[in-house]
Amino acid sequence: MQPDILSAKILIVDDKPDNIHLLEGMLRVAGYTSVESTTDPLRVSGLHRLHRYSLILLDLQMPLMDGFQVIDALKEIEGEDYLPVLVISAQPNHKLRALEAGAKDFVNKPFDMAELRARVHNILEVQLLHFEAKRRNLELQQAVTELQAARELLRIKTLAEREKEQWALDLAQQTQESLLPRVMPDFENYRLHAYNSPTRYVGGDFYDFLPLSSCQWMGVVADVSGKGIAAALLSSMVLGALTMEFRIGTPAPKVLQRLNLLLCAKSLPGQYITLFLFLLNPDGSGEFISAGHNPAYLLRARTKEVERLFPEHFVIGMFDSATYESRTLQLSDGDRLLVCSDGVVDAQNHEGEMFGEERFLDIFRSTASSAGEVVRKRLLEALDTFTEGAPASDDITFVIVTREVGTG
Repeated sequence: MQPDILSAKILIVDDKPDNIHLLEGMLRVAGYTSVESTTDPLRVSGLHRLHRYSLILLDLQMPLMDGFQVIDALKEIEGEDYLPVLVISAQPNHKLRALEAGAKDFVNKPFDMAELRARVHNILEVQLLHFEAKRRNLELQQAVTELQAARELLRIKTLAEREKEQWALDLAQQTQESLLPRVMPDFENYRLHAYNSPTRYVGGDFYDFLPLSSCQWMGVVADVSGKGIAAALLSSMVLGALTMEFRIGTPAPKVLQRLNLLLCAKSLPGQYITLFLFLLNPDGSGEFISAGHNPAYLLRARTKEVERLFPEHFVIGMFDSATYESRTLQLSDGDRLLVCSDGVVDAQNHEGEMFGEERFLDIFRSTASSAGEVVRKRLLEALDTFTEGAPASDDITFVIVTREVGTG
């Protein structure tokens, strides 16, 4: 027999002392260690309120207060909870009434000792299981409450983090947009068209144009590593440094060398920039430097041939010993320079296939006699048709420079 059952508190209620002694003896022989008794039914409620008995053996026929009245008084204490009463009576017709009143079992007098022991054990075992289930249910309810509270806390925390992340993305987007020209400049003998579409994470591509002395002007397309506010801030620093250096007349190679040293000293680990920088004069002469950038493309109007302007220098911000030299650039009447980020040729469809350089060059060649705005629209339409709405994994940025016909 289980130790918890044998140590259960039991109260015997009977107005006849002989019956009490008989029941006490039977229970003690069976191993029960906490057995109490009373001949006064009026004391039962007070005793149960004080001791919370696991089982009450209750006689129905008693003076002053019968067993049914005792059950009613106990129900006021227990409410809807388990009522641990085993009724003992010499009136078999009282059995149904006693069970309907709330008693858990019924034994007829004179009772069989073996049967009584078995019924006592069964009631105590059921009650033990009842309270164990109740305890586990309370633990489960508490666990559910704690889980709900944790989920709510996580929801609030997640919401706050999302709002913070969105604020940072909004700030990065505003910073990035502020770097781009609001209107395209009008340089003598040239027509400019450009496009920039950052990913939803806010990328680091930017382009800009700057008028210099003697009708010369500078153009740049850059791709900053990383995304978000860090890339936007680095882009802002780079553009500010370029503008300052060119406005004081620093030669292009020296500008990039100083910019490289600045980024090596001030940027975060792993941050760097690729860029294509070019300077042009009204007569079509000029120079360019490609620092780790993907090739730029120069379309010759007369032959429809495309020249690739490959990078010859390290990316900016990675090696403080890097040096930069410019190469000659010459645009004749109708020639067109297209500088883009790698997001153009690397754009993917849903199958993971890349747009590729060949598709890009086909469009570039087929629009050789068209205005720069036509090239811009055709390229964007082709990208949209190819990707079929697949999310972009990188920024798409390009600049188109066309030297006007009849200016040579």
